[in-house]
This record gives sequence, C-alpha cells and structure tokens, in this order.
Amino acid sequence: MDGNHEEALTELSFRLQGMVVPYEAQSFSALRRQCRENGRLFEDPLFPTSDQSLFYQNNRIGTVTWKRPKELCSDPRLFVDGISAHDLHQGQLGNCWFVAACSSLASREALWQKVIPDWKDQEWEEEKPESYAGIFHFRFWRFGEWVDVVIDDRLPTVSGELVYCHSNDSREFWSALVEKAYAKMCGCYEALDGGNTADALVDFTGGVSEPMDLTENLFKEDEEKCSELFERVLKVHDRGGLISCSIKATTAADMEAKLSCGLVKGHAYAVTDVRRVRLGHGLMAYFRSDKLTMIRMRNPWGEKEWNGPWSDSSEEWKKVSNSEREKIGVTVQDDGEFWMTFDDFIANFTDLILCRLINTSYLSLHKTWEEAVIRGSWRCHDDPLINRAGGCTNNKHSFLQNPQYVFDVKKPEDEVLICLQQKDRRATLREGVELNRTYRMHVTQQKVGGSAFINSRSVFIRIDLKEGRYVIIPTTFDPGLEGDFLLRTFTDVPSDCRELTLHEPPQTCWSGLCGYPLWSRRSTSSRPLESQDKTLMEVASDPYVIIRCEGEKVRSPVHKDTRSPDFDTKGLFYRKKSNQPISIELYHFTVTLCHCVTQLTVVAEDSFE
Repeated sequence: MDGNHEEALTELSFRLQGMVVPYEAQSFSALRRQCRENGRLFEDPLFPTSDQSLFYQNNRIGTVTWKRPKELCSDPRLFVDGISAHDLHQGQLGNCWFVAACSSLASREALWQKVIPDWKDQEWEEEKPESYAGIFHFRFWRFGEWVDVVIDDRLPTVSGELVYCHSNDSREFWSALVEKAYAKMCGCYEALDGGNTADALVDFTGGVSEPMDLTENLFKEDEEKCSELFERVLKVHDRGGLISCSIKATTAADMEAKLSCGLVKGHAYAVTDVRRVRLGHGLMAYFRSDKLTMIRMRNPWGEKEWNGPWSDSSEEWKKVSNSEREKIGVTVQDDGEFWMTFDDFIANFTDLILCRLINTSYLSLHKTWEEAVIRGSWRCHDDPLINRAGGCTNNKHSFLQNPQYVFDVKKPEDEVLICLQQKDRRATLREGVELNRTYRMHVTQQKVGGSAFINSRSVFIRIDLKEGRYVIIPTTFDPGLEGDFLLRTFTDVPSDCRELTLHEPPQTCWSGLCGYPLWSRRSTSSRPLESQDKTLMEVASDPYVIIRCEGEKVRSPVHKDTRSPDFDTKGLFYRKKSNQPISIELYHFTVTLCHCVTQLTVVAEDSFE
C-alpha cells in the first residue's frame, strides 16, 4: 500500500473514532501531500499573513513580520524534552484564560494528544528535511464534534520575537502553533483578547465545565462545605479533568492588579495538581495521619507567584520530608508555579472552574453516565405559537415560547448534569417539573433549579432530582436573539430526553362535536395513612398514588417503608368530558395485602388553552 493510501486511511480512522470534521473542508493529509509533491511550503489561504488574521480592525502593535520557525532558530521542534505547563508564556494578548487552559492541558497526556494528533508525524525530521511541508493541524471540540484545524507555520513576530504565546525554549513551537490554530477557528488573534477559561477547557476536552463562585457558597465559613469541595476538586483532578481558578476583578483598575500576597486579580490560573501532602520526616511519617490538603497552581505569565505560607521558599516546607517534596515536585524558582493549602486557596480565590470528563463507557470502573445530546436553536417568528426566542423569565408573555425539552428521572433520586452550549451568544438554562407532560408548557411551573446568566459559551448545572418528569427551557437573556445551541444531559439511567413540539392534542373530526379539550392539572398531598385492618397498624407501608382521567393515568413513585408519605404528585390531562369525575386513588402495601385509602387532599386547576 502506498503512502497516500495510508494517509487517507489514517485520517478516515481518526474521523470515525472521534467524529473529526475538517475545518472549512481543509484536509491535512491532502494538503501536505500536495505540498510535498510540489516541493513548496504550505501557505494557508484561509488565514493569510495580514492584519485581518491579527485584528478585527485596527493594528495595535505596529509592523508585524510573519516568520517560519526555521527563520527564528536553526533547530525548531514541536516539543523540546516533552510537554509541560512550564512551556507556555503569555504574549501581547489578554488571553491568560487560554494560556491557563493550555497549561492544564499540558499536564494530561491523553488529552493533549487529542488536541495535537499524531504529533510524532508532525515533528521536524532531521533525517528527512525535504519531507517538511510547513503545515500542522490541531483538533478542538466544538458544538458536539471534534474539528480538525489546518494552519501553516508562519507566526507573527516583532523585532524577531514572537508576539504572542511562546515557550521557555526558543526552539519549541507547540504552544505558538496551537494558539494560531485556535485563533484561526475564532476568526483572528484579537478574538482571543479576553475570554472565558471554561470555554477553552471544553474545547480541549469535550467535557463539561462547572463554574463555581467560592464567595457565594460560604466555603470560607463552613469547614464541612470546604472539605466536601476539596474532595470534589480532587476527584475531578484524579479522573483526568482540567481545573482553573481566578480572583474576581470588580473594577477596570483591578484587572491584573498584583496583591500583596503575590496573586493577581482578574487573571486566570491553571490548577496543575491537587493532593494530600504527608507531613513529617522519616519512617514515622508514614504511620502518622497528618496530611495537608493542598493545591498547586501556575500563573500563565511564568512569574509572579503566591508569597504566603507554603510558597516556594517558605519555612513550612521544612515540615515535609525531602522525598515527599521530590514526589510532589516542589521547586524553588520564579517559574509561575506554586503550592498553597486548600484553606488559603478558598480564602484568596473567588472563582473556580471544574471541567469534568464525563465517562459514558460501560467498560470503565468509574461511574458511567447516560448521555442525551440534542441540537436546537432560538428562532424568531411573528406567530407566538412558532416563535422560539422568548428571552428570560422577565418576559412573562414570551418566556414559554422558548424551546422546551422534557426528560425523565427514573430512579427515586438521581444526580443530573445538564450542559448548554451556544455557538455565538450567551445563554442560560432554566427548568420546570411534572410527571406526565406530553405537550408544551403554557403556564409556568415550579422551578427546581437553574443557572445564572454568564458571559460564557457554555452553562452548566448539577442537581439532585427526585423521580419524575422535568422540562428544560434554554433561553437567552433578551427575547428576539437568534442562535444555535447544543443541549447535553447526563443521568444514571437513560432519561429519554426529547423536544416538546406539540401545543395540544391533535384536532380530529370529532373535535367540532365534542368541543375543544379542557386542560386539567391535579396535584395531591396526603395525611398519615390509617389502615382499616387494626392488626396491621404497626406494619410499615409502601404507599403510592394513582390519578386517572379518561383512560389516562399518572402513578407516583412508591414511598418506601413509611406510613406518613409526603406526596407531591402532579398529573396533566386533556379532557373532553368535563362533567366526568377524575379518579384519585391512594394505595399502600402491608405485608401481602393492598388497601385503597381515601384520605387525600386534591388540588385541581382547569383551564382552556
């Protein structure tokens, strides 16, 4: 088999395994082959060496010269002595968020090899300099699929130095090339000036990012909450996730302001390690339970570190043995990386981003999630029944015109992860709840959870829900905004997530005779059960309720081992015979007998829609 066929099969294999889509239909293998056959270095027509690739409009850095790595050093390399978080230094862009995400990525071999595919094949070959074609490709997860971005190796320089992201070693170019590919996908380099680390972490992994406000959740005041958070952060780290953090800047003057403790406000840090550090020296240290919860971070600038307790040269490190320090990689140099206790971390940082890798493989030893993926969009229309861009709940007349998605929680209680990603505009996620909904909501229901409106391409919510049916309503803040979105839900068992498209039961030839359906919603609650069989009074019951209406029924979850159930059961019915009764039945099992009990409170709402 010739080389061309091998390249084609390799690319096909990557696309089938990872659902890789070539960006703007540029095939890396085909373009490289053409360059090799023609003996020319690749020049990318989609990302030319001009100001349009650098800026939206005005040039802000003066005369820029685009140079290939061979013009900047005699022995260029993709990697020099492997890849690490120390390779990256932020350039003349306000993209610390992107560089911090790259620093986290560099510590995860399985992840960076997805972003930098077949890297050995892309490396410079000393024995075959003629094979070099000046072309590279990198992959980013965008909107549910991996996108393969091709670039040439011409990089912007001023006075012979790289303008943007660069490595410690002048021969190493992986960070500069990854940044160029990301800038191409985003439109230009200036598009990276100010952004959200959560977005970059998702783009590097295909995971879900959970932003956390450390000040709102009282972690500083509540020791138990702080301990629970450390366990969560440790689990994300140990299972291959990526983590970032920052200190909120409340004013423009606060941006990148250095604090007395050495930390910088409005600046993204990469979390490069999380662990319990053993205190003590010698053999006895292994038999002691003294361990500190600690976290390691890196400043993308490659300098300016934390100078408080457990900083690089602090006295506290004398409490830790040399072998333990070597094991966790403590270095005394101003390289931007530093350790601090988790308590000090909580006391100083305000924002944390956890990017989880969601495991959907049944072959894994860890928890396996069931994923549902739906693509949707906000679209404007003059007809309220067709309009799908209703805005947030502030717009009561149009909020329920947004897309609606129903899913089922089939266990008595389940942890549910919901991620909403948009293409262009900020968005958020809100929810409602019911047991048997089939048609779109026309009246706002009880809200069980939601996310804040944030300036991010992705929003995330993690929530514990009881058994039942729930409705997700993705929405922009303002009505009338259009855009596409990707909705992902993760549950322990399949949730049957699907869009609600119908407003009401379909009209038939009998509709004119029987009249328009009457909409009824029945809610139930109950008092302690009283069995008619006094000998069974002390026996625990497993009660549940059934609501019946015109051949349809709703059955509540069973309340295990109780005689005082707290039902909150809702059923939605479309009725044609409003004079016919609705049957409400409450059952409980005692030993082998089943009794129907009538002590029940019913709340009913009828309405024409």
